[in-house]
Amino acid sequence: MDPLPMHGRDMGVHPDDMIEVQEAEQETKQEVLENKDVRISYPSYRYSNYNLRGNICAKSCLLQKLLRLGIFKEVEVVIDTSDGADALPNGLDVTFEVTEMKRLTGSYNTMVGNNEGSMVLGVKLPNVFGRAEKLTFQFSYGTKETSYGLSFFKPQPGNFERNLALNLYKVTGQFPWSSLKETDRGVSTELNFPLWRTNHTLKWEGVWRELGCLARSASFAVREESGHTLKSALSHTMSIDNRNSAIFPKKGALLRINQELAGYTGGDASFLKEDFELQVNRRLVWDSVLSASLWGGCLLPIGGRPSSIADRFYLGGPTSVRGFGMYSIGPQSEGDYLGGEAYWAGGLHLYTPLPFRPGRAGFGDLFRTHFFLNAGNLCNLNYGEGPRAHLQRLAECIRWSYGAGIVLRLGNIARLELNYCIPMGVQSGDRYNTHTFGGAGQTPVGRGFYIAL
Repeated sequence: MDPLPMHGRDMGVHPDDMIEVQEAEQETKQEVLENKDVRISYPSYRYSNYNLRGNICAKSCLLQKLLRLGIFKEVEVVIDTSDGADALPNGLDVTFEVTEMKRLTGSYNTMVGNNEGSMVLGVKLPNVFGRAEKLTFQFSYGTKETSYGLSFFKPQPGNFERNLALNLYKVTGQFPWSSLKETDRGVSTELNFPLWRTNHTLKWEGVWRELGCLARSASFAVREESGHTLKSALSHTMSIDNRNSAIFPKKGALLRINQELAGYTGGDASFLKEDFELQVNRRLVWDSVLSASLWGGCLLPIGGRPSSIADRFYLGGPTSVRGFGMYSIGPQSEGDYLGGEAYWAGGLHLYTPLPFRPGRAGFGDLFRTHFFLNAGNLCNLNYGEGPRAHLQRLAECIRWSYGAGIVLRLGNIARLELNYCIPMGVQSGDRYNTHTFGGAGQTPVGRGFYIAL
């Protein structure tokens, strides 16, 4: 709490003579305020038997919950002693002063990530029916993707973490690594809820997909995939995230597991897809952080239908195996990358402060030195061979890279990396960033400048 303001007449005492008296008075007042048991007289509140510090912590949590509703512009808490005929000797009155948002709000912002940027325009109706419902229209124009959509969000009263969302959207994207363009028109509904220490999302999505060639030079394999498909899929995502930050975590771990089943609720796409992500962060000496990550997944076609290029996994680039081209690892045809039905990738990262700590406790803390080792593989599997053959195939032809660079944190939304990479284990057909010294036969050296979330 901020210190209480001191008001009263000037009694003609020099301020220096009051130092010891004021310090003693503040210590006594602090002890009384922190340790005295109090009750919340108004409003009625279940945490009303804490001392003052406990009540302040409880009110702070409630304030954060009110802000998370997204319907208040400002929320302030005023705590005062109770007065009136029914006031308790140790009673407190707590008043929440809120300023609601306008009935119609607009927004404009930019987003960066996965080596692309976009401009986002939005219109939102917060608190449509008076229970924190939201109706949002959003338009996004990016370097590789353009989309617009209408969404409705409905939280459970008293439990914001349990909510229902309905979405109607159209997305047009370009995928130059595959010479492919895709337009999705779809509708989805999802239910989000916490369960113990985990968060879950149940989702159904129905999407009409239109695939086409991005260039006249597209390979025949991509042209075969062109046309219209209809996908109806059920998916479930479970996540545990106790990291202290999603951009620059210094401690904590993340586990995310996703399952998707398509074809049983209609459509002509039929498959079972599983993937996971694991990240562990540990603080070391001298404010250094060691981070380890592991991703993996597999796709199983169902009903004898081949998998679609739009459903397969892709690997390579600044967000997975650095030094390689964006999604330019694995099966390809005439220079177009077709994706794979199974993959794994891992990374080991060491983040340290800048040498000699320039700008410490200020602008310099936004920068970190970055040392890394990445590895991974992407391939197609013959599901009649068995698990041992699958693991052996995933262990063959591993691509890996190592290097160092500098990372800049851009607020709490993104990070900018400037890295010097050396890709290794390059296979025929892989695309990597090269700057070769000494002519043919020398080690390929990749220099990457990219933005990654």
